[in-house]
Amino acid sequence: MSLSKLKPAKGSIKDSKRIGRGNASGQGRTAGKGHKGYQSRSGTKNRFHFEGGQTPLMRRLPKRGFSNYGFRKVVQIVNLDRISKLGIDIINPEILVKNDVIKFDNIPVKILGNGNIDKPIEVTAHMFSKSAIEKLEKSGGKAIFQ
Repeated sequence: MSLSKLKPAKGSIKDSKRIGRGNASGQGRTAGKGHKGYQSRSGTKNRFHFEGGQTPLMRRLPKRGFSNYGFRKVVQIVNLDRISKLGIDIINPEILVKNDVIKFDNIPVKILGNGNIDKPIEVTAHMFSKSAIEKLEKSGGKAIFQ
């Protein structure tokens, strides 16, 4: 066996439909688009929510519940155990991004107190939990608000 003799499995590749190539092809004349109407014209899009003029499902269903999607606060969370594994004395969002702890340095970072810290670390972030501040100060480090 060699790479030059590889072929796809039998029956896995089919010829494409040759649309609009005469009536004998089975896809001639209207080219599989039916007669008249929105979908038969050029430039149509399959709008996934459109139901042919019928009131769409999302308008038929009642509104219910609450969503804070429009004004939610997006925060990236980092635990102390993750910070202590880095082995760096001064931590800020840019360093966390560089070490793949968080993805973005323009979204606020909150430090949570899960895990233990044994050496003094100076952490700069937008938010801290109470337990994170206590543990940082107990180890001789600092929690600096950005």
